[in-house]
Amino acid sequence: MKTVIIFDHPYTATASNNQPHHRAFLAALLQQVRQQLTTAGQDVDLIDLHADSFNPVMSATDLAHWRQGVPIDAQCADYQRRLADADRLIFMFPVWWEVMPAMTKGFLDKVYAKTILYNAKTMQTTLVKQPQIDIITTMSTPNWAYRLLFGAPLAKLLFRGTFLKTRLWHFKWYNFAQLTQKTPQQRQTLLRQFKLKL
Repeated sequence: MKTVIIFDHPYTATASNNQPHHRAFLAALLQQVRQQLTTAGQDVDLIDLHADSFNPVMSATDLAHWRQGVPIDAQCADYQRRLADADRLIFMFPVWWEVMPAMTKGFLDKVYAKTILYNAKTMQTTLVKQPQIDIITTMSTPNWAYRLLFGAPLAKLLFRGTFLKTRLWHFKWYNFAQLTQKTPQQRQTLLRQFKLKL
């Protein structure tokens, strides 16, 4: 079984070692996720968007390629091949202004492209393995506020507006809320207790 992880954090996957100004709880979570998947005998493929210097901006030339149903560039074509081979996709990113960062949005815009990964007429995915999709997020907003005050925008954008729309049905969302209010000890407890559904 192959899992592709799409990781979006400016500090990259290297930020799990608790170094000041280069540390991210999300990177520590990534380390946990990779370990759990590997222990379960799964093949793990990491796409680290910032380490790859992925450009999320859709230029006029990019859009012309997208409209013609051809890969925007070699990097996007490589990502598309890797997604097509996946039994599971895991998106990991911090929530900023209640939604995903630009890199994740640009990845969806440029990589999850019509004709290549879904049929624009039927809105049916071309991912023949019908991958399980997991979203792992971190945020400073309380869970209750994110859902009740803001209406859980990610659920609408990703689940309903992207994946359900293209007939991908299997989702799981793991959210770590109010992280700025957590002590280092509480964060370590969260890490120890986190179990990805395998």
